Amino acid sequence: MTIVIAAGGTGGHLYPAVALAREFLRRDPVTETLFVGTLRGLESKVLSHERFELALISAQPVMGKGLFEAVRGLCVLPKSLWQCLKILRTRRADLVIGVGGYASPMMLLAAALRGVPRVILEPNARPGMANKVVGPFAQLVFLGFESAAASFTRSKVRVTGVPIRKSFLDCVPQSQESQKRFHLLIFGGSQGAKAINTAVIEGLPELMAQLPQLTVTHQTGESDHAEVVEAYRRAGITAHVRPFLYDMPAAFQQADLVVARAGAMTVAELTTCGKPAILIPLPSAIYDHQMQNAKVMEGAGAAVVLPQSALTGATLARAVVGILGDPVRVQAMGVASLAMRRTDAAEVIVRECYALMEGHHDVNRSRREAGV
Repeated sequence: MTIVIAAGGTGGHLYPAVALAREFLRRDPVTETLFVGTLRGLESKVLSHERFELALISAQPVMGKGLFEAVRGLCVLPKSLWQCLKILRTRRADLVIGVGGYASPMMLLAAALRGVPRVILEPNARPGMANKVVGPFAQLVFLGFESAAASFTRSKVRVTGVPIRKSFLDCVPQSQESQKRFHLLIFGGSQGAKAINTAVIEGLPELMAQLPQLTVTHQTGESDHAEVVEAYRRAGITAHVRPFLYDMPAAFQQADLVVARAGAMTVAELTTCGKPAILIPLPSAIYDHQMQNAKVMEGAGAAVVLPQSALTGATLARAVVGILGDPVRVQAMGVASLAMRRTDAAEVIVRECYALMEGHHDVNRSRREAGV
């Protein structure tokens, strides 16, 4: 069986797709999985590390861009569609999965034109335009949040939660009631966040004064890495500072509090591990979907939302101290986070996909061809 997954641009699109790919392989170890993306995003970096094959297409972003970039993106759509049709024909795809982003619409349209079973995954509380546009072409729509259902044909919708990598399931919440030392995890998405990095640097003196035994893991992105490393050195805070963290499950396991953006993947990872959070939604996210994600966690008592418009070194430091300075609050927020946990999303989605494909292909074909 061959699965084609159109996902790229950010870790928020890629990592749910990786979790799905792993679940298909768990169910049938000889499943062939091909990711489709572009040169613009993290696809090459992440998927080579995860050891999945990647095919590139010429798709470019349209929404949220200036006029010139939007026109250029529209002009490459015919070429992208032709590339997608060729991929489906040569790889004899049994299923296409779209996970949003600009690599997804043409692949879903190509699958519809060729009669290939096709589904989309929308991990955010407020759907992106790419998934809204291809919703009519999809046969099933898997949602991370019930609030996104109104944007799609109700009969197609399945609210499953966001697929999570199995390695996060080993993240066991620990009691903080009598803890004297705390560990803080900071990351601004897969590419880092300048605003968060700057606020952290400004707030380090106060953090050191209020929480002298605090230790930190900080994913900075490439551009700010050296500056952030030097800031921690000057502040005298023990910190593990990296441009990119591949082993995020280990980083979550160690953390007592997480400071992060509010992408759907981040929310899923936080709740799977039962971690309290300070969420700083990306203000430029189209349709403000990160704020919607963050409000869901805040409403459950699992997070504090700090808008970027109010973000300074002082406000961030006060928020961190306000939580870590009260171990009972840390514990309560962790319990609230864990109560939102949904660990079976990948299994449910894969099971629904097999049911959809029934009659479209022989599910044992790949085994026979491999001599299994």
